[in-house]
Amino acid sequence: MRRLFIIIAALSVLLSCRQENTSKENTPEPKAAILMVHFGTTHDDTRALTIDAINQKVKDSFPQYDVFEAYTSRIIIKRLKERGIEKQIPSQVLERLIAEGYKKVYIQPTNIITGKENKTLAQEVDKVRDKFTDVRIGKALLYSLEDTREVVAILTERHRQSSADAHVLLVGHGTDDPGNALYSQTDYMFKSQGHANFHVATIEGFPEFDDALAQLQKQKARKVTLVPFMFVAGDHAANDISQDWKKSLEGNGFQVDVKMEGLGQIPEIQDIFIRHLNAAIESGDDDFLRTKDSYLK
Repeated sequence: MRRLFIIIAALSVLLSCRQENTSKENTPEPKAAILMVHFGTTHDDTRALTIDAINQKVKDSFPQYDVFEAYTSRIIIKRLKERGIEKQIPSQVLERLIAEGYKKVYIQPTNIITGKENKTLAQEVDKVRDKFTDVRIGKALLYSLEDTREVVAILTERHRQSSADAHVLLVGHGTDDPGNALYSQTDYMFKSQGHANFHVATIEGFPEFDDALAQLQKQKARKVTLVPFMFVAGDHAANDISQDWKKSLEGNGFQVDVKMEGLGQIPEIQDIFIRHLNAAIESGDDDFLRTKDSYLK
């Protein structure tokens, strides 16, 4: 009798485990999405080469996720709407994902630095974070020192000059946010890596045009190639760089060319963003406090 009881009990445990495993197998995975966040552009040509290109690359790299996009520039969204092109800000897309039952969202901005755009995005996300089981934001292009080294290597190879008096001036947007210091870091790293003919300046931050001009004059540059240090070669590239900066440099005696190529057109740059997105999916946000607390153990 006791043996029969043991057999029945064992069968009951096995049946229970099987039912539990079957239940787990039948439980669907929470719906997950990737949200690509761009500043945006009104220029159709550069949008196809940069924003649309990286969106497609993300779809190809992460086929298990549904991929959406958002723009952060309200002005660009307004101008596009006047042309019949609909774009949404991040909070609008996030509300849509909530309504459609998504529980996980992995967000990758295509910003060059962690500045005001990234911080505004984080604020929008925080408003709805409790509606998801998991929300993670990938890093901007220039986040780590290794990122900067890699970008420097990519650009020096891509814009290699044929003579000592030929220089490259990369022009970023710039901001009054402390993150703007990354432009100076990148400029310094070009020099420290032995590329004295590469310079970085910004339209609305530091280094400014006059800082770059002083370097060009000091090094007796004769030819200057202007290149946007921006994800897209949009309004700033077409107006500030191709016109104002070009004219000012020519007025100072330089022979000037403009290469209208956004960083987002470069496959190797796209790959850095893909890597940052994958890091967010695989390991989540950095938790430096957890690392510091581990030193107590």
